[in-house]
Amino acid sequence: MADLVEQVLQKEIEKQAKYKTIEVTKDVDLEIDEGNLLAVDTNPFDIRHHKSKKDVYLKELARDNAQLLINRIFQLPTKKEDGVLVVKLPDTKVLVPRGKPIPKAKQVTKWEEYARMKGIQNRKRSKMVWDEQTKEWKPRWGYNRAGDDTKDWCIEVPDNADPYEDQFEKRMKAKSERTAKNELQRLRNIARAQKTKVPGVGLTPTETPSKDHVSKALAVAKRSTASIGKFTESLPKEKASKYSGKKRKFEENYGSLKNETKKQLDILQKLKNKEPIIDVTKAVNTQMMSEESGSSGKKPSKGKAKGFGGRKKGKGGAKGSFKGGKGSFKGGKGSFKGGKGGGGKRKR
Repeated sequence: MADLVEQVLQKEIEKQAKYKTIEVTKDVDLEIDEGNLLAVDTNPFDIRHHKSKKDVYLKELARDNAQLLINRIFQLPTKKEDGVLVVKLPDTKVLVPRGKPIPKAKQVTKWEEYARMKGIQNRKRSKMVWDEQTKEWKPRWGYNRAGDDTKDWCIEVPDNADPYEDQFEKRMKAKSERTAKNELQRLRNIARAQKTKVPGVGLTPTETPSKDHVSKALAVAKRSTASIGKFTESLPKEKASKYSGKKRKFEENYGSLKNETKKQLDILQKLKNKEPIIDVTKAVNTQMMSEESGSSGKKPSKGKAKGFGGRKKGKGGAKGSFKGGKGSFKGGKGSFKGGKGGGGKRKR
């Protein structure tokens, strides 16, 4: 009996040693952020236990802190969803840095904005619809769809029909052209929405191309090679295309010294010709008239001038008169213009 009791006690001791209690006490309470599932331990670190049993000490410390965090989480309101116990975490207290910025919300399209303004709601269309012809449910799209006439797919081709004018081939060609046109329009809409320049698409095929269209297409095709048409052979009796563009001509690096000197002299001559030509006589007369008008304080008259002393001018007038006499402006001895005995007419 005593042996049985000892065995039970030994098992209980081993069980307690294996499974520790959920109650953990700390000298300083942990700072717990339930939103981030974060626990910060500010208690002093026991260096003596850490040096003696490093791994055991760290495991016990991590276990106790995790137990305190779990105890705090189980204190929050809980509920069951699909047989699972769920806890709603509160808002975070600590701002955790992110490696990348928060993704921005998707930009609303024009149709979504219009639908929201008008109150339009998208309704999911059913895949199966009722066909009145066959009186049964058929898929809305694809093979054997509702309203699809099977006669269009079974076309009797006569024996003398041209294989290049097969109706099916025409239909497939028209479909591919419509697809390409829709794709081009879609790309243009995207470029217009992003406010970018729409690139050119070259020459589009037409049923009845003009002569100008054919010549332009031929020039584009010849220059669409890797050598930009340098080694493309010309057709017999082919004329030079006007869409090939002008070829730039460059001068030689080592040309004639005579031609180079002439070219530089021409440049100098052009620069010299741009300088204004000065009329010396007109400039001297203008300067003298401005000095006389400045000394008298009056503007020079355009009509017949009077003497400086207020006297009328005349032939052989007083000394210092505008015309006539000794020292006159025109005429007389020592005059500016005219011979001895002054009194000559004033030249305009």
